[in-house]
Amino acid sequence: MVSQLFEEKATAVNNLPTKPNQEELLKLYGLYKQATVGDNTNEKPGLFNLKDRYKWEAWEKLKGMSQEEADEEYIKFVDELIAKYKA
Repeated sequence: MVSQLFEEKATAVNNLPTKPNQEELLKLYGLYKQATVGDNTNEKPGLFNLKDRYKWEAWEKLKGMSQEEADEEYIKFVDELIAKYKA
């Protein structure tokens, strides 16, 4: 179960004045999935499905991280992005 602060940060990151870069978005995705679902058990997407494959890999890299730790890392990373992209 994710924290209230996690949910607030998930909303805040969607309202940034500048969209994070691809690498940052993939890190956000991986941390979000690890915090909300846990370890990735999905099959790796096919070679020609690059977008889903990158997302799968970002999540897969976090295998073994607890959901609580992912929650904390997500919050810290969103705070970094808010500082970087604030208007």
